[in-house]
Amino acid sequence: MSGGQASTLRRTALYEQHIALGGRMVPFAGWEMPVQYKGIVEEHHAVRQRVGLFDVSHMGRLELTGPDAASFLRGLVTYDIARLEVGKGHYALVCQEDGGILDDVYVFRLADERFLMVVNSANADRIGDRARQHLHSSLRAAVDDRQAQTVMMALQGPDAHRYLARLAPSLADGLGRQRGTEVSLAGVTVFFSRTGYTGEDGVEIILPSAAGVILWKWFVEHGVQPCGLGARDSLRLEAALPLYGNDIDTTTNPFEAGLSWVVTFDDGADFVGREALLRVREAGVQRHLACLEAQERGVMRAGCSVLHSGRRVSELTSGGFSPTLGVSIGMAYLPPELASVGAELDVDVRGRLLPAQVVQRPFYKRPTTA
Repeated sequence: MSGGQASTLRRTALYEQHIALGGRMVPFAGWEMPVQYKGIVEEHHAVRQRVGLFDVSHMGRLELTGPDAASFLRGLVTYDIARLEVGKGHYALVCQEDGGILDDVYVFRLADERFLMVVNSANADRIGDRARQHLHSSLRAAVDDRQAQTVMMALQGPDAHRYLARLAPSLADGLGRQRGTEVSLAGVTVFFSRTGYTGEDGVEIILPSAAGVILWKWFVEHGVQPCGLGARDSLRLEAALPLYGNDIDTTTNPFEAGLSWVVTFDDGADFVGREALLRVREAGVQRHLACLEAQERGVMRAGCSVLHSGRRVSELTSGGFSPTLGVSIGMAYLPPELASVGAELDVDVRGRLLPAQVVQRPFYKRPTTA
């Protein structure tokens, strides 16, 4: 969690709802956010087994419009967004010239000349500034920051679509994975996408702030468990989803992070970092982000040293207890010869060497559904 004085922290439009529900508020990336309500483990299980609701309004939301919006956006991100049909979204990266990762983002094509890019809260200002810097006068495109006017929430879990069916029956069966669309509910334009950061099925929702408060209260009144950042972190770790600032940052590149699948070269676009990433692809990488599972009791945390034959070879980028699996799990960048499934290592947990084994990524995968 990021530090900061309470007086300087921003609050989402749902702040009063969190207080009323007994949310324990903590500083996070410049925002005052709930880390838990009833408890992290209970909220974690609610999402895995039923449904949970997260306030993710701290995430940045940039809308890009205009005849040149697609080509402009393509120069910023690693993925060929021209492939996106209207209503489709895709995970992508924003990189530096040297190939280091500035942020991981999600891009949706709302119309032929209109896109939505969701960015991490800690990077929202930086990515917004970068976008505007690249917006030279010859481009017919505009960038609009939608964060202040809207609420963003995530409804996650196997029962999420049961609630979606009650809200917007037309979407219940028609919203495919990685798709996003706008619908009108009671005269309010609401964006729904079948995406999330938990490893479960579900939807993320963006709508005007006042209407967002009403919708949040509706979900809670109808039995949805509100969840905090603590459960969001344990859920994403089980799904081996990278956390910016921990598992990926400007010192890591997409190939060593296992994210080469969102780097597109074949369209010939000159996106930021292209030449550096071509060199990385050609030369290969010296480390891979791997999943580690403890073989004994103990909780591995980010920053713990990883050892092989008594020699320090890395440190955990993320770590914690997995409520679903009942063991401690973590991720670390390892040399290729130690990153294979089955490799045995030790993790230094407060001076105790905890045996750990490299396991298949992700740790948890939800049961296959439509």
